Amino acid sequence: MSIQRKFTNFHNAIKLSREDDKYRDAREKDESILAALKAAFKEAGYPVIDTFIQGSLRTATTIKHPKNDFDIDRALVIDSANAPEDPVEVKKLVCSILEKRGFKDAKIKMPCVTADYASLNLHIDIVVYRKSGDNYELAVGKRNSGDAVKAWSPSDPKGLIDNINDKSSYVYIGSSEDKLCQYKRLVRYMKRWRDEKFEDSVRKKVYSIGITVMLKEQFIPVLNEDGKPDDLQALRDTVAAILTGGYFIPLVDGNYRVKVELPVMPYRDIFDGSSAATGTQLWNKLNTVLRKLDKALVEESLKKQCNILRELFGDNFETAEDGNRNESAKVAYSSAGSVGTSQGA
Repeated sequence: MSIQRKFTNFHNAIKLSREDDKYRDAREKDESILAALKAAFKEAGYPVIDTFIQGSLRTATTIKHPKNDFDIDRALVIDSANAPEDPVEVKKLVCSILEKRGFKDAKIKMPCVTADYASLNLHIDIVVYRKSGDNYELAVGKRNSGDAVKAWSPSDPKGLIDNINDKSSYVYIGSSEDKLCQYKRLVRYMKRWRDEKFEDSVRKKVYSIGITVMLKEQFIPVLNEDGKPDDLQALRDTVAAILTGGYFIPLVDGNYRVKVELPVMPYRDIFDGSSAATGTQLWNKLNTVLRKLDKALVEESLKKQCNILRELFGDNFETAEDGNRNESAKVAYSSAGSVGTSQGA
């Protein structure tokens, strides 16, 4: 068995879609809550004119979390002509409906309303947009935010989804669809790595959208002469490109801040407000990933190769029997210039 087959099996073990049986309870709860939200918004005078799933379920990059909740990332859209001037008013309405429907700890955060369902392993994020023509504005503000903070902020939620799903830049040499699929597998691999290698307090700050955007911008597809994917080489090359991609800003004390801008309006820094501790750990752990991938690439034993990758991705990455040879062992590219500090390696 090749290492690519091991990657394929790993991907099949961790991937999750909205149609999966494991997601059935979350899907049914989402549909029920959506009906209640639509009724409440209509009664309040600003009926929902559109709604869509956002995030990784929409871009086919969701993974199963062994310990964490299933997520619902739902957008509601109302007409600008009917929207209240105060964007927090619609978020208060969302919060009220979630509490009535059995969610606990419902909170109005700056961009969304978030809550956990009391009797299910389920977390929900709901955002509200108002729309005029083709232009979207996001309801921004917390429950007690002042007028200077609250805003209907220009946004492009569907543009972000389209950006992640776009394959127009993958037209040369090989199938663009195969390259897009490889990119999305890499996103899932790196999300599982994040979940395996970071403590909970930091893991929550290594945002999935930040990982997704960095990988999208730096993705280096690798297909062999027969058009077959080489995920190990693609992941190695893409991680190396991320480390030299300008996302990590060195500080005078030897630590790092991470900055990744949304590729669409409002072009905000995804990691705005993140601490140097988060940036430094992410920098160091990515350097560790690169070193281990380089080591795996040149390893001739398939079992040892798998064991290296299990150190990164956990037990869902299969091992191999003794004596199996990795026929695709190669000379690793130099990783000069990718040097970490002592924190979080």
